[in-house]
Amino acid sequence: MNMWRQCQGIVLLAASTALSMLLTACAGLLPDAKNIVQGPWASFQEARDTFAKVVPYQTTRAELTGLGLDPLVNPNITILNYSDVIRRFVPPAGVDGYTLDPGVMDCIRVRTDCQGYELDQKVLRRDRYGNFWLDFFNFNRKTLTSGWEFNAVWLMKGELVVYKLIGGKPQVREDETKRNPLGPLQGIDSIKLGN
Repeated sequence: MNMWRQCQGIVLLAASTALSMLLTACAGLLPDAKNIVQGPWASFQEARDTFAKVVPYQTTRAELTGLGLDPLVNPNITILNYSDVIRRFVPPAGVDGYTLDPGVMDCIRVRTDCQGYELDQKVLRRDRYGNFWLDFFNFNRKTLTSGWEFNAVWLMKGELVVYKLIGGKPQVREDETKRNPLGPLQGIDSIKLGN
């Protein structure tokens, strides 16, 4: 009988240790995701530093290629034709008092010799955190999104840059919490019941 109690004690100790390890390790089981739009820069600052070297009416197409801004080499650069440039920069007829940047006007005047480029690069990471079991059973899901986004537009008149504009988000940090009081039953109203 005494041996039986010792065995029960060992089994209970092993079970509680295993359960404790399982509960503490569960947070690592929550899913995460990355959304990376490929580009040559590892940070927002690197991208901005590259575009600081682009000077309207000085930088040539060959110099852009040297900076890694060639759409045939660098992924995720969109080529804008003359019509795209007009749609993007020319305001509707009803807008009063708006004047275009001289570089944009210069590009539009040469019509088909005007070409634009748009670059979008982002690195976003989505991590779920919090209680594994509440997340697993859909009671409470917490997601942290972090990273950065960079975008730029530049216009070329022939072989010369005549206009550039940069923007983006140097730091992205979004914290989202979804609560479902009914947990896994929350979406049951969308299930059609058969006859």
